[in-house]
Amino acid sequence: MDINKMTLTHFSAGEVISSTEGTLENGVVSDPNSLSAEMKTFYDKTLITLAGANLIHEQFGQKRPIPRNGGKTIEFRKFSKLPKALKTITEGITPKGNKLSVSKVSCTVDQYGDYIEQTDMLELTSVDNTIVEATKELASQAGLTLDTVVRNELVGGTNVMYAPKIEGGVETEILSRSDITKDCKLRVKDIFKAAAELKAVNAPKIDGSYVAIIHPYVAYDLMQEAGEQWIGISKYLNPENILKGEIGTLGGVRFVESTEAKIFGPAVINEGISRMTVAADANSATSISVLEDMGTATFSAPKEVYINGVKNTVTAVNGTTVTLSSAVSVKSGDLICGVGGGKDGSAVFCTLFLGENAYGVTDVEGGGLEHIVKQRGYGNDPLNQRSSVGWKATKVAKRLLEEYIIRVESGSEFSKTAENN
Repeated sequence: MDINKMTLTHFSAGEVISSTEGTLENGVVSDPNSLSAEMKTFYDKTLITLAGANLIHEQFGQKRPIPRNGGKTIEFRKFSKLPKALKTITEGITPKGNKLSVSKVSCTVDQYGDYIEQTDMLELTSVDNTIVEATKELASQAGLTLDTVVRNELVGGTNVMYAPKIEGGVETEILSRSDITKDCKLRVKDIFKAAAELKAVNAPKIDGSYVAIIHPYVAYDLMQEAGEQWIGISKYLNPENILKGEIGTLGGVRFVESTEAKIFGPAVINEGISRMTVAADANSATSISVLEDMGTATFSAPKEVYINGVKNTVTAVNGTTVTLSSAVSVKSGDLICGVGGGKDGSAVFCTLFLGENAYGVTDVEGGGLEHIVKQRGYGNDPLNQRSSVGWKATKVAKRLLEEYIIRVESGSEFSKTAENN
């Protein structure tokens, strides 16, 4: 078998693959020194390819490789715009001219990673190729992790718009995240407004268009409202130029869909529960009965909550009893939710509108992501009982031009059930 031409499907349980430096059996190399250069290259590229499918937020940033021995700080440079040259030139006299003004944005890279440990009994008895299956799972984890690092930097920007509340045909301006409800859906009008804001600051376009990263729930709402204005990718004249995750265009903005688009949902109160329902009426009470079993083991007080839109604090939980810091009057069916999204428990969705060169990222390739296979017998393993497969990445993302990033926060038809991500 030609190792250079192997794909994932070429590995199967029980298959033995020999190279000039060792043997790979059941997806695990038994000799500590037996991974040939070709095998390492194959697995490294496999991990990067699989991880790359999840790197939606990364694809529009300035890419910077991580050079070896270059230190932990990376520096992005940006040039200030030259002012208009409105002063007339005198015949025969050389004008003063101008100089480029360069500013720098520095940030420090961090490392992320994880691994899966396997036993010799698993390798012996498993009907699946464990190293390949582990690589698939780790690649997905790596992609989601690195994508989240970039996303969290982007949603921290200062340039934000809130979708207005539309109720009974009446539009109400929204001024804060906590006031967003499911009736604050993203509209066609908001798309044109965000694009106009980017145009007003002369934000350069990405391949001729601005780009928006949108959650599938919000995309559903928007497409329902847009109707014939929405242009799906099946109608593109040049479908070969489709972006990773692209679903369509509207108002000169190309939309890229990601389940990892940021959701600001209610914070978890305890035991994975972020929303709970009052079980019985209570008048001026600090001890409230709820329908959900809140448990007790993992509770760490205090936890801020909204009760009927008013902030309070949970100081203790005991099964279906919740203790509050301030007395409240509630009715059966009222909602208590963690602070983080809307006051009524609504999840708030972020749609990011981007111009070119708005942010910078370290590249996955060029030292940014490493696939690590350790054979049985590595470390403290005198009986050759354990092997492991893992990944390690060096990553950082940085907003460079705040005015080129607009975060539009909105509700959705799915706001009542969506969770913080």
